[in-house]
Amino acid sequence: MRGPFLLAAVAALALLACADGDDHPSAAPTPSAEALTAQGGGATVDLAGSGAFAQPVPGLDGEQRTTFAVGNNFFNDNWVTAPASTTGRDGLGPLFNAQSCSSCHFRDGRAQPPADGDDPERGLLFRIGVVGADDIPEPHRVLGGQLQDQAIRGVPEEGRVVITHTEQPGTYDDGTPYSLLAPTYEVLDERGEPVEDLLISPRIAPPVFGVGLLEGVPADDVLALADPEDDDGDGISGRANLVPDPAAPAGAPILGRFGWKAAVPGVEEQNAGAFAGDIGITSSLRPDQPCTRLQPECLSAPDGGDPEVDGRKLDQVTFYTRTLAVPARRDVGAAGTTAGQATFDDLGCAGCHVAELRTGPSDIAALDEQAIRPYTDLLLHDLGKRLADPRPGGDVVGEPDTDPTGREWRTPPLWGIGLVETVNRHTRFLHDGRARNLEEAILWHGGEAERAQQRYLALDAESRATLIEFLESL
Repeated sequence: MRGPFLLAAVAALALLACADGDDHPSAAPTPSAEALTAQGGGATVDLAGSGAFAQPVPGLDGEQRTTFAVGNNFFNDNWVTAPASTTGRDGLGPLFNAQSCSSCHFRDGRAQPPADGDDPERGLLFRIGVVGADDIPEPHRVLGGQLQDQAIRGVPEEGRVVITHTEQPGTYDDGTPYSLLAPTYEVLDERGEPVEDLLISPRIAPPVFGVGLLEGVPADDVLALADPEDDDGDGISGRANLVPDPAAPAGAPILGRFGWKAAVPGVEEQNAGAFAGDIGITSSLRPDQPCTRLQPECLSAPDGGDPEVDGRKLDQVTFYTRTLAVPARRDVGAAGTTAGQATFDDLGCAGCHVAELRTGPSDIAALDEQAIRPYTDLLLHDLGKRLADPRPGGDVVGEPDTDPTGREWRTPPLWGIGLVETVNRHTRFLHDGRARNLEEAILWHGGEAERAQQRYLALDAESRATLIEFLESL
C-alpha cells in the first residue's frame, strides 16, 4: 500500500506559491512528496486500477470490515418491487430513477450524461420546480421537486428528458481552436408533450469516495475560508450554505457540505435523500415517498415496510460510503506535474480548489486528525451565467437569500479526477457532465473563476498540457 509513498526521497519539490503575488498570499511551506501522494492522509490506498474508488480505508478491524462489506452489498444490489420474497430489499419506487446506488455511482465514481438514445436519468437526475409567489421557486404541482422517469407497474412514469447539444467554438490566445458542447434540456410528460414553464436543474452523480474525510473537516475551518463580500479583493467570494440541522428539533443552521449545491450536511443525510428521491426507498430520516397529491397511483402503491430501509441498513451503507478510501496521487515529482502544479497555483485555481484541509477527531483511525488534499473548500461560488442553473436553490427550496443562486455551485473535490477514465470509462465533468474532458471543464468556468479562465486562455500549448498533466495525477 505504501509503494509510491517512497517518493519522499524527492521531498524538495519546487512548487510555486498559491498564485501570483498581487492576487493571493504566499503559500505555506511545500509539503513533502509523501504528503502530496497521500491525498487522503491515513485513508489513502495505493491503487490506480478499475477498483481505485471502491477500497476501504486502511486499518479497519474485523467487525468494521464486515460492516463495510454488508454496506457495499446494499449499495450495489438492486431493490425490487414490493411485496416480494426478498423482504430485505423490496419497496422500489413507486417512482424512481435507479434500482441501486451503484446504478448512478458506478464503481463508487462519477456518472456520465447519456449518449443519444440512452436513458437520461441513469446517473443524471433533474431537480425541477416552477416560479412561485414572490418569485420564490416551489415544486411542480404534479411532478414535485425531482423528475423520476421510471415507475413500478401500475404507476405512470413522470416523463422523460430530451437533451440537445450545440457546439460553441472558441480560440486560445495563441490561435489554437477549441469547441465546447452546450446542452439544452426539455422535459416531456407521459403523453410526450413539453412541460411548460419548468425550471430544470441537471445534476450528475458525483464520486462517493473520501466523503468521510470531508465530513470530518471542522465546520469552523470551512467557515474561515468563506469571503462572501470579497473583503480581500481577490475576486473570489465563496460562501457557506447553512442548512437546517436534521438532528436539531428546531432545525438550527448547520454547514451544508455535500451535493452540487452544498445542501446536505452529512453522509447519512446524503444517503437517506438518495434512497428516497432516486430509488423510492424510505427511511427514518426521509419517511415520505416523493408522490404529490395529484399522483393517486403513486400514493396508493404498495410499500416495502415503514421504513423500507431500517436504521441498521442505513447505518451500514453510511459506514461503507464514509470509509471509502482515497486513491494515492501519482507521478509526484515528475517534471510535467510539478510544472502543472505551478501553473494551477499561478492561475489562481487554488482560490476555490483549496489544496489542503484537516479533519477533526474520529473514532475511525484513518479519518482521525488527518491532513488531506482534496482540492476543495466546500463552499459555494458563482461560476457565471454560462453555467447558471435556471432553478435556484438546493435540494429543498427555501428562502432565496440563503439558498444557492442558479449561478452558485459547491467546489467539487479534485482528488481522483485523473482516474475517472480508468474507473468510470469516460472523461465527462462539471455538474451535468457537459465538459468532455478536463480542458473543456476549465474553459466553461466563469464568474469568480473568470480571471483564472482568461489566464488559461493566454497560456501557451506546453503550459496548458502540463496543467492537464498535473490534474490527471490527482
